[in-house]
This record gives sequence, structure tokens and C-alpha cells, in this order.
Amino acid sequence: MKGLYRSAAVLALAAVGLTAALGYFWGRSLPAAASSGPGAAQMLVLDAGHGGEDGGAVSVTGVPESQINLAVVLKMDDILGLYGAPHTLLRREDVSLHDPGADTLRQKKVSDLKNRVAAIEGTENAVLLSIHQNSYPNGRYHGAQVFYAPTDGSHELARHIQNAIRAVLQPDNSRECKQIPDTVYLMNHVSCPAVLVECGFLTNGEEEAMLRDDGYQRKLAAVLSAAWLTASAGADQA
Repeated sequence: MKGLYRSAAVLALAAVGLTAALGYFWGRSLPAAASSGPGAAQMLVLDAGHGGEDGGAVSVTGVPESQINLAVVLKMDDILGLYGAPHTLLRREDVSLHDPGADTLRQKKVSDLKNRVAAIEGTENAVLLSIHQNSYPNGRYHGAQVFYAPTDGSHELARHIQNAIRAVLQPDNSRECKQIPDTVYLMNHVSCPAVLVECGFLTNGEEEAMLRDDGYQRKLAAVLSAAWLTASAGADQA
């Protein structure tokens, strides 16, 4: 019964964002979000960026990006699990995925990225959704932005997610999705559809406080989950 109560609580906490996002997209033209084979089920690979010694950006209150990334991904795991959507996580703890033989931080980062690529490439009919947090020396910048890999289906999915975030969470967000720079190793070494979501700026005090908030994380996870559910439904119907 404990698991049942937990599932009900998760759904209740996520309901606002999920219902709003699903309501926005159902009945609209949906993208064919991935290039899977005929009848093949798409497997969403959730990547919580960074981890372990590689904490990524650090927020204005000293919280490493890796922890917030993981919190959002774990909430998406709960929501997608309730809907029975096929998905897998690259990490469930705040750890690096490097090989045991990696010693220096640089070696660990390189090994970690290569292992993530190998895991994604080894997943049949994968679609990658990588969660990150942004930062900039000037604290006035804010707002989520979605980046896409140079692979089939990535641009459509990124635009779909960017629209969901704007419609449900950030109506004043004028950012548009963009192709990921070629310097981002993970996104440029996978062959599947792939998007990276910069959920917000850890260097903006107001947005950083929201990104640390459990309730906001659930809304964000719900919107991202709803965007994926509707996009994958569109792909199934294409």
C-alpha cells in the first residue's frame, strides 16, 4: 500500500503541469519525434547531466547543477512510470559514470561521456532527453531553452518541448530552440534523436530559487513528460 500512496502523491503533485501541458497539445498537430522502425517502441533515455565529482555549474546558493538535474529526472521517472511510457535512466544517483581506471577529473569526465554515449547507442530505438541547468556571469538572464542534436527528429522534438515550457510554465519566455554547438560531446556523438534542456539559469537568484524548489521541479518534470508523451503519440500516428 505504501507504493500505491506514493504513486498517488506523485500524480497529485504533478497534476497541474501535466494536465495543462497535455491539454495544450492534444488536438494540435504533433511532430514525428523520432525515427524508429515500423511498429518499434521508442525508448526515452533520460540523462541527468554531470554527476559525482563533476557537479557542473554551481548555483548562487552553492548547489551543484548535477543535483538539480537528477531531481528533475527522478520526478520524470515517477510520472512516466505512472503512464507506462518506456524509458530508462542513465543515472539514479549523484555519481559519475566513468570507468574505475580513470584517475584525474579530466579522465573521469571523458570516460563518463564516452560511457553515456555507449549506453545510449546500445539502447534500441532510443530517444535522448538530457537535463541540464544554465549559467552566465550576468545574473539577469533567465528562462529555459532547448537544444537539439544534428540527427533526424531532434529539431521537431526540441521545438515541441520549447513550446510546452512556454505555454505552461514560462509564458514570457521568448527563447527559441537551437542546434547544439559541435563542442558538446554527448549530443554530437549519438545517432538517435536527441535534445538537451537547459531548464533555467542558476546564476539568476529568482530562477535559482524556483529550480531548487521541489514543487517547481515537479511541474517542470510534468511538462517535459507531457511533451514527450504527446510527441511520441504523434510519432506513432505518423
